[in-house]
Formats: sequence, C-alpha cells, structure tokens
Amino acid sequence: MEQKELSELTDLELLDEARKKKSTSIKYALLIGFLIGIVIYSVAKNSLGFFTLIPLFFCIQID
Repeated sequence: MEQKELSELTDLELLDEARKKKSTSIKYALLIGFLIGIVIYSVAKNSLGFFTLIPLFFCIQID
C-alpha cells in the first residue's frame, strides 16, 4: 500500500494518523521508562556493570 502525503489525506484520515502516532509514542515512553527503571534498580542493588548497560543501549535504539 502506498503512503499518501499529508496534504492529500481527508480530515478523518488525518485524525486516524494522529491517534496512531500518539498511541505509538505512549508505548515507546512506557518502554523507555521501564528500561531506565531496570538500570536504576540494577545500579542501586549492585554497581554499574555490563548488564546494566544493555537496557541503556535499547533505550538509545528505540528512537
């Protein structure tokens, strides 16, 4: 399916696209928050190590 330019979409299609983008950004925010929580817990429980850096790597790659 070919993607249309935003100027070619109807009002209803634009609203649908906005809902999809908002939903996706909320999911990404929750995932990044969860991964950062893992890092904070890991640093508080142990020290900074290799396995602490793995969630940080995934936070950077999500964008």
